[in-house]
Order: sequence, then structure tokens, then C-alpha cells
Amino acid sequence: MKPIIEIKDLKVIYNEGQSNEYAALRGESLDIYPEEYIILFGPSGCGKSTLLYSILGILAPTSGTLLVKGEDVYKYNSDEMVRFQQSVISIIYQSFNLIPSLTTIDNVGLPLIFAGVPPGERERRAMALLKRFGVEKQARKISTNLSGGQMQRIAVARSLVNDPEILLADEPVGNLDSVSSAEVMDTLEEINVKDKKTIILVTHDAKFLPYAHRVYFMKDGGVEREVINPEKKQIKSVSPGTTILTEIEKLARIYPYISIEELKVKSIVNYLTQDIGIEQIELVEKLVEMMIEGKITKEKFAQSLMVPFSRGGLEIPFEKSLIMAQKIENIVSLAREIRQYRTRLQEKYASPKQKERIADLRKMLTSECGLAVDEYKKRWLDENLASRVAGFITMEDFLDRLSIMSEKNGGGFSLKEARIASRYLEKLIAQGVHL
Repeated sequence: MKPIIEIKDLKVIYNEGQSNEYAALRGESLDIYPEEYIILFGPSGCGKSTLLYSILGILAPTSGTLLVKGEDVYKYNSDEMVRFQQSVISIIYQSFNLIPSLTTIDNVGLPLIFAGVPPGERERRAMALLKRFGVEKQARKISTNLSGGQMQRIAVARSLVNDPEILLADEPVGNLDSVSSAEVMDTLEEINVKDKKTIILVTHDAKFLPYAHRVYFMKDGGVEREVINPEKKQIKSVSPGTTILTEIEKLARIYPYISIEELKVKSIVNYLTQDIGIEQIELVEKLVEMMIEGKITKEKFAQSLMVPFSRGGLEIPFEKSLIMAQKIENIVSLAREIRQYRTRLQEKYASPKQKERIADLRKMLTSECGLAVDEYKKRWLDENLASRVAGFITMEDFLDRLSIMSEKNGGGFSLKEARIASRYLEKLIAQGVHL
């Protein structure tokens, strides 16, 4: 099987020859095969989005070759490039990029206008995708009345309406809460598995790495290493033994930003100092989690650590295990006291006088920001405004909660409304609002 994308010695240099010259890509080579799910992973500024937009055909390389389906897309004329970006490749953005004046179904069908598809066929194809992703009830709504998760699923539907072979995704869940993020990531996996689309996703979040067949770890404009996911059947041919899940791959998921050399050091230090493997570490983590949740006693915790190595335990003496359990119990107890203190402090904001002040703040906020509120949203705002002003939640927490659907105990506001309201509230707090 031939690669669908072939990249060799690719360089992208901004402001070449000037004093502020910057090499975003430093001569990278990689290949991607049809129906693969590839992740470009790394911190901000590592070159992963530059590589993505070069593949899309909108960021010409300074040097090197980039072939898609065996063709150099940067040799296309304007008509050929349009056809390439209509039928071969598509992209999902972090910021959704829905047109606010259009309904959902018109946003999804928009690419079909430029492809010359008749209105009736546009609507049929757009509605089929909306139904597939569970947002058909929002078909006649405009995007400002939708949650972040709904908007991203609509953006996914729009990216598929022309049935492309390659789907790019640039931090597609960067603006979403954890529930919506999982839904969108599961949707992309379904598109890869069921629709046989090639997926190339950019992310800096390590918890998404298991979705990919292969991960390119990027740093400072280059690919530092390629990691094969042994839990997925590989499409690209690999050497025997390559897909064994080693301790290094397990450590890489825990420490995604460190080099392979540092991972090897951690593996050796772990061997020399602890005499336990990753499985034992995972056991300890599970036991700690259960103790924090009150599912096991400290005695049960200690007994579990005494289990012999041959049965997956750690063979830690009971006395030492009990000391560890006591430390955890102390931490949990102190955390409980802190929560109680914060609860008592928050109750201060439940007095009639404070409730009245919070209500006044809510009225000012909704009036200045043009927010339409029903009784649910009034109660929700009063509770969360009190929490934000008291410092129990951050600005980011308040923004996230505003845009979560009311069915999931969120504010139910659109992402645009949430941003406007949270920014305005921060202005008030910065100027010394005291309740």
C-alpha cells in the first residue's frame, strides 16, 4: 500500500532572510497511509499546526516535498486547488468557524454551494449528517443558540459533507468541556473506523493519544519520535515486535513531553529504587483512588499492598503499608476540613442581603451583555456569580459552566454569550466589586 501523504525534508521558514527569520519546520520527513488515524502531538509552537496547514494546501513549504495521493498540491493551479480542498481534504477548527447569520443546516451545506450542488440535494445531505451526529433538532437554529459541543459536532458534519478522503482536525476539542470533548473524539474515531477516512489530528493533550494508530511527537519544529499504538491494528507495515507495549510507551503516556532518553532514565531509576513496574504503580493509584472515595479502609489498603509480586502485588510489609494508608487518610481528612470551611464561607453569600446583591449583579450582567434569561438561568447565574465573586471558581470555570447545556447542569448559554458575560464580569471584579 502506498502512503496517501508523503513528506520529505519539509521546511517552512517565516520571514526568510530577515532579522526575525523563524524556522517553524526544520526539514521533516514522514508518511501517512490511507485510513490511518495520526496524531501530531506537542506543546504550543512546536510546528504541528504549521505541518497541518501545509498538508491542507494553504501554507507553502520553503523547501522539500509534500505529496498528497502522489501529487504535489503546490503545483496545482487555482481550479485544481479548489477541487483538492473540496473533494480530497477537509478540516475541523478549534473555534468552529460557523457563520452566525446562517442556520445549522445551511452551515453544514455551505461547502456544497461552491461545488454546484442543487439546493434540495444540499439540504438532504446536510440533514443526513446532522441526524448521524445527533443534532438534527438544531437544524433550523443559528449557531449562537447552541452549546460548544453541538457547534463542534456541526462543524464535523460540515467537514464531511463533501465526502473527503482526508480529515484534518486542529485542536478540535480545545474549547469544549470534558463531556463534549469525549463525544467529539468518539465521533472522529467512528469516522476513521466506519467511514474509512484518514484522520490527522493536532493536540497537546496526552489523554487523546490512545485514539491514534501512530503518534508523531513534535518539538522545536521537528518530529522527535514516532510512537506506534500497540493497542490498534496497524495499517502501515511495521517490523515484528514493534507493536509490543513496552514500559517506555506506558511511561510516555504519563510523561508525554519528555524525551525518549529521559523516559529510559525513568525506567532505570524505577528499577533501581522502587523494584516495582508500571502495573504495580497502576495498582497503587487504583487503591489510593478507592481510599479517597471511601470505598476501602486503610487496613484493606495495607492488606492489598502486601500481596506477593507473583499475584500482581507489591509485597510491602503491613506496617509500612499502614503508614502509607495513614498519610492518605490524613490528606483526605484535611481536604474535608477545607471543603467545610469553603462551604461555610459560601453560605455567607446565601444571606438575604447577599442574595439581593447577587441578584442586582445578575441583572446588571444580563442587561449589559444582552442575555435572555428564564427562571432556571436566573437561579443558575445567582449561584455561580456568588461562587466566582467569592473566589471559589476561576474565570475559566465560570466561562466553561456558562456554555454547558442546561440538561447537564450548565448555564445553557452559547459560547459567544458565555465569553461576553465572563469578560464583563471580570471587568467588574477587577474594579473592586464587593458584595
